[in-house]
Amino acid sequence: MAAIDKVKVLVLGDSGVGKTSLTHLITQNEPISNPSWTVGCTVEVKLHEYKEGTPQQKTYFIELWDVGGSSNHRNSRCVFHNSVHGVILVHDLCNKKSHQNLPKWLAEVYSKDANAKNRYSDGDEFDPEQFAGSSQCGDFMSFGFNLDEFKTPILVIGTKLDLAEQVRSNNSYRSSSFAEDCGADEITLDCRQKSSLAAGTSSSVKISRFFDKVIEMRYYSREILSPLAVNSASADKRRTFPTTTVSPKFYHND
Repeated sequence: MAAIDKVKVLVLGDSGVGKTSLTHLITQNEPISNPSWTVGCTVEVKLHEYKEGTPQQKTYFIELWDVGGSSNHRNSRCVFHNSVHGVILVHDLCNKKSHQNLPKWLAEVYSKDANAKNRYSDGDEFDPEQFAGSSQCGDFMSFGFNLDEFKTPILVIGTKLDLAEQVRSNNSYRSSSFAEDCGADEITLDCRQKSSLAAGTSSSVKISRFFDKVIEMRYYSREILSPLAVNSASADKRRTFPTTTVSPKFYHND
C-alpha cells in the first residue's frame, strides 16, 4: 500500500462532553450506538481530500486522538500531546463549566510539563493571545514555548445541541467569545444525528476547512506548528496504514 501523508489532531474536553461520539461521527459518518468510557486515548483515522475538486487535491490521513477527559489522568495525558498538528476543543452546550474549561485544555497541551504550574489554575484569567489567530505575541517563555514558534489550528465544537435548544442564545456559547479570541471556527451539533455532518452542511464545510488548514500548516508552511512537533518532525511525516483497525482502542462516552 502506498504511503499517505498524515496529520495528528487532538480531540480534547471535559469528561462526558461527547468527544468519542463526535470522533466516531466524523470518521465513520454515522452515530455510535453505545459509547463507553475511554481509558487513555482512542485513535480514529479518517481519509480526507485536501482541497477537493481543485488541481491541488490530495488524499491525507487525519488521525483523531480522542483523549480521555478524566482529571485522574491529567498527569499522564502529556504522552499524547507530542507532534500535534491541530486541536479540536469539545464542550457540552448544556454544561457551562465545560466551556469555561476549554482554555485550561489548551494550556495543558502547550505546557512544557503536565504537572507544571501555570496561570490557568482555577480563578486565573485566560489570555487568548497565547494561541493561533491572535493579533499580538505576548511573553509566554514561562510556559517553555514561544508564540512565534507555532500556529496550531483550533476548532471549537459544542455538542448535545438536541438538549440545549434553550441555551443557544446564551452568551457563554457564542462563537464571538472564546472561539473568536482564538481565531477559531465554532460549530454546534447533535452527535446522535448523521445529518449533523451531512455533505454540504455548514458544520461539514467548517470541519473540512479545518482539516485543510491543518494539512496546509503541516505540509505547505515553513512555520513551526508547535514546539511539541519539532523533535519528531522527520519521523512523523509519513506512515503506511494497514487495513486493520488502529490499536490500542478504548472507548469513552465523552
